[in-house]
Amino acid sequence: MGAYSAIKQTFQGEYKERSPVYRARIVKWNSEAPVVRVERPTNIARARELGYRAKQGVLIARVRVLGGKKKRQKFAGGRKPSKSGRYLSRRKSTQAIAEERASARFSNCEVLNSYFVGSAGSTQFYEVILLDRSAPAVLADERYRDIVAQRGRASRGLTSTGISHRGIASKGFGTEQFRPSKRANNRN
Repeated sequence: MGAYSAIKQTFQGEYKERSPVYRARIVKWNSEAPVVRVERPTNIARARELGYRAKQGVLIARVRVLGGKKKRQKFAGGRKPSKSGRYLSRRKSTQAIAEERASARFSNCEVLNSYFVGSAGSTQFYEVILLDRSAPAVLADERYRDIVAQRGRASRGLTSTGISHRGIASKGFGTEQFRPSKRANNRN
């Protein structure tokens, strides 16, 4: 077994068992601000899978997001049964919300990807990998240069999480509107 697979198993084991190390980590994170820059990733194996490299201009932000349904401000649209719901399920995943918050907090950076690191009750924590647009090491790397050129990736749904909530990641029934039709391709 390689080092990264051992790290991955350890991380998953801590989460499933709710080990004292994991619980202490969550308590500490709850006392911090909702969006915090982190020195190094909590789960290095997952971060490297998603494109993280320890170089200048690549940074990690931990984001705290409240899970669960969203409360409506007030009822609107008459006294119909369809309008009487007090809580609505979100259209975006909590991970997509975390990416957008990190992007807003670090406005000079572009979101590369993100991954789940923990939860406590209705609170969920994600670590977001960000790329500094003006860092020379990022601009020199071909993989990062193309990503940095895409402004507002998180808000436009261009990250892997955004692609899945836009419906492009899956095929089949229900995603016809997101994919070009075969007739349109044959016309060329």
